[in-house]
Amino acid sequence: MFPIPCILFAGGKSSRMGEDKSLLPFGKFSTLAEFQYERLKNIFSRVYISTKSSNKFGFSADFILDPQEVDYAPTAGFVSAFRALRDERIMVLSVDTPFVEKAVFQILMDADNDDLDAVIARTHEGVHPLCGIYHRSLLGEFERMLEEGDHRLGKLLASSRTQYIDFEREEPFMNLNHPHEYQKALKYLEL
Repeated sequence: MFPIPCILFAGGKSSRMGEDKSLLPFGKFSTLAEFQYERLKNIFSRVYISTKSSNKFGFSADFILDPQEVDYAPTAGFVSAFRALRDERIMVLSVDTPFVEKAVFQILMDADNDDLDAVIARTHEGVHPLCGIYHRSLLGEFERMLEEGDHRLGKLLASSRTQYIDFEREEPFMNLNHPHEYQKALKYLEL
């Protein structure tokens, strides 16, 4: 098991899905969030769910709550995670990418070192800012971004000591933003 904590980001608006995607049924679990949480507990020694409210989930988990006054933004999750934990680095994953495999996390971990601020997955389709390792060295910048309402992770990564790791296969990074992508993922799960 990886000793680094994994933060599962499940606090988004899900506006493109039309409903809270973290609560959609997935696999043998009643929600995508629970599917992800249980799966990640077999890979990481500590898993936390970053969200605005833990009340919506019908299962036991370790939650890190975003500030209520902040609109839905990943920067709030990063600030809350680094404030709640003492770790120097965290692995992050969006709840809507259920096929990222242990091998992907291993490659990201192997590329990480103390001279970096972040190690982020990238494929031909683009950068995956919510699949990677972030260092505490970015906390001050996250706090500034949150205060200013600037939630552009790509801009932060471009101006930081970021190592992008290229992956050939797109399937592990399949993202469930729209209903048709959710249906596609359900079929992929059955393979």
